[in-house]
Amino acid sequence: MKYHQLGSSELTVSEICLGTMTWGIQNTQKDADEQMGIALDAGINVLDTAEMYPVPPNAPTYADTERCIGDWLSRNQQKRQDLIVMTKIAGGGIDWIRNGKNITGEAILPAIEASLTRLNTDVIDVYQLHWPNRTSPHFGKQWVGMTNPEHLDKIKEIEEMRSIVLALGEAIEKGKIRYWGLSDDTPWGIHTFLKLCEETGVPRPVSIQNEFNLLHAKDWPYLIEMCHLENIAYLPWSPLATGMLSGKYQNGARPEGSRWTYVQRQGLFRDTPLAREATDAYMKIATSAGITPSQLALVWCQQVPGVTSTIIGATSTLQLKENIEAFSVELSAETLQKIDETFRRFPIAF
Repeated sequence: MKYHQLGSSELTVSEICLGTMTWGIQNTQKDADEQMGIALDAGINVLDTAEMYPVPPNAPTYADTERCIGDWLSRNQQKRQDLIVMTKIAGGGIDWIRNGKNITGEAILPAIEASLTRLNTDVIDVYQLHWPNRTSPHFGKQWVGMTNPEHLDKIKEIEEMRSIVLALGEAIEKGKIRYWGLSDDTPWGIHTFLKLCEETGVPRPVSIQNEFNLLHAKDWPYLIEMCHLENIAYLPWSPLATGMLSGKYQNGARPEGSRWTYVQRQGLFRDTPLAREATDAYMKIATSAGITPSQLALVWCQQVPGVTSTIIGATSTLQLKENIEAFSVELSAETLQKIDETFRRFPIAF
């Protein structure tokens, strides 16, 4: 296992981050315990969650993933010091979380306290903003006409961001969180937060999580370059495009219990003709390389310059072991060339 510094923080993280958003719907507490054991044995020292999880989000299971982690921590307190725990405050739009309201400075500390209680820990290592208050080009909204910067009240947006930064600074001072980070944000968002931190004296964000994979690489190279040069760790989420790059959804297949069989997750905006065509090509490359399609996608993602730690998840121990093994694979020059040729044809397939 390789380890890297998490941005400007003093934390050293494994090149694999264990994603947990299936815990509570697709996975039981027993499953979560087994995954934690496998991850720790492999040298993984960072796990990511969110108050919104599990996914698909719904009111009855709200925050159950944090509770799963808290349950495990209650029985393994001796291992807490070896773990880096990351969680997120949900943005606006979810009725059962703060009545669907945007993230505000006022909401930060109560949300942190609630997460601390559920996680059964005294401090959150990295507390993240799950998505911006403004409509941003994420979750399939990167195409022309789907967002409009001319409609943004810039002054109001910056004032909201300033209140958030000040609240995060207070949480750090009180020892509730150690560092903070972003998720699903843009170069403007990063730049503005950095500027506000400079103005207020609050520590800078140390990381950002954005969707990034062989089918959806809109962050390369511009946002990733900014992250690297500003010492902000880049953490790709959904490196398998919610499982599409594993090949299990090809030809309309929907394996029992898989994510795309759940409400809200039946392919969403990702199941496009281009994405299916690209996945076919990557599956053939993986076969010729002697690895699985999932392993091809994961090892490619991690070798991209500027990537710090790749967030992986699994619904079975077999999947988790397969995914972890990907990070010991070294792609040949011939395989990388084949991937590059395909990638140039489908840089943003959905």
